[in-house]
Amino acid sequence: MKNEHPLVSIITINYNESQVTLDMLESLKGLTYNNYEVIVVDNASPNDNPDVIIEQYPEVQLIKSKENLGFAGGNNLGVRVAKGEYLLFINNDTIVPAGFIEPLVKTLIDDSTIGMVSPKIKFHWDPSLIQFAGYTPMNHFTIRNNSIGYHQKDDGSYDVAQETASIHGAAMMVPKRVVDEVGMMTEIYFLYYEEHDWAEQIKRAGYKTYYQPASYILHKESLSTGKMSPLKTYYITRNRIVYARRNFNTVHLVISMLFQVFISIPKNSLTFLVKKQFSHLKAFWNAIKWNMTHLKTA
Repeated sequence: MKNEHPLVSIITINYNESQVTLDMLESLKGLTYNNYEVIVVDNASPNDNPDVIIEQYPEVQLIKSKENLGFAGGNNLGVRVAKGEYLLFINNDTIVPAGFIEPLVKTLIDDSTIGMVSPKIKFHWDPSLIQFAGYTPMNHFTIRNNSIGYHQKDDGSYDVAQETASIHGAAMMVPKRVVDEVGMMTEIYFLYYEEHDWAEQIKRAGYKTYYQPASYILHKESLSTGKMSPLKTYYITRNRIVYARRNFNTVHLVISMLFQVFISIPKNSLTFLVKKQFSHLKAFWNAIKWNMTHLKTA
């Protein structure tokens, strides 16, 4: 008989946001699921003292990375010490309700062919609005996907649990056995697209990616990088192309690269010029240059 309350390892990353992390940890105190451990990975915060985390929450396991390893690298540090049968990766800029873990665990216990599951994600600033209710497939021209339900009212229209093309990095649960089989997140991305890449690897191994609206979290969104910072422009631009190079077949890759060269790159360059966003323009072209000078993405 399967254990209905297996150990869940909750893994989150802190980077210059100890107070934000503390708010999330405070919300975890209200969980009705009682078999979990919490692992906080500090990604070498230069302007923060993460020790306050274990001072206030001594039960938390704090790992201090010697360097900023990015989203994937930081989470992978947590995976290496996690003891749970299920791994819950969650952003530190989230607030969780009391019963959000149970539906995720039940989803994975009930169907062993599901390799990843994400809850419904709503905006912290307006919990009546949805941020994520699943993803559309990655477009082979633009190398973008769309968040289903984005900015829509949470009126019950997105309450059907179902397969989704990808999961959301702000909150995703993965069985440890799947990680052992497929491997951890690739660290080439640093920020953005790594969860979509991981979802593709897990789907290729024969598993499904799933959306479970019986669970939800509240997301403050983009506190570390800013909503439209040059850093974000760089990594989203760079990693969009990296994703295509790693995951598209030859025909789709050629199509996407032609679209980038003749439509996307000229359009974005012109937009940044017209808006006089020169720091974004520089970041954008540095991202293109990176892909031209790094031929291996494995």
